[in-house]
Amino acid sequence: MLSIELELLLLILIANGVPVVAAAICGNWGARPLDGGWRLADGRRLLGDSKTWRGVLLAPLATGAGAALLGLPVGIGVVVGIGSMLGDLLSSFVKRRLGLASSSMALGLDQIPEVLLPLLVVAGEFELTWLAIGWTVAGFVALELGLSPVFFRLGIRNRPY
Repeated sequence: MLSIELELLLLILIANGVPVVAAAICGNWGARPLDGGWRLADGRRLLGDSKTWRGVLLAPLATGAGAALLGLPVGIGVVVGIGSMLGDLLSSFVKRRLGLASSSMALGLDQIPEVLLPLLVVAGEFELTWLAIGWTVAGFVALELGLSPVFFRLGIRNRPY
């Protein structure tokens, strides 16, 4: 049996992987940008083209299914998926404000919010310590950076970071 930290890490990996895999499989289907092309006063997009309705809807559904397979409540999986997507959207929003291109690499900013936010949301439910949260964040960052080039070579990601 996996520890709860490893189970949560797996759910967060699912939440963050599903939009990327869905883009590779589905092409343009459901790829409508969340921000609808809206620009703020700084002239930059709110989020960018890579943040789609498809991704934010499929991620919590897949994470809920993943939770069920792990023997966790589906609702926990859905909450983890939503938290992860909100963290990803926050990262994207900040990157646009910093003038970084959509899908560009911003070490830490691209990884930490999408793992930390869902962990903080479920920390009380699973009595997660700060140490456990820190190790889970570090594990996610390492896996994200390690798996990204593999997904690029497999043609799943558009960029190898």
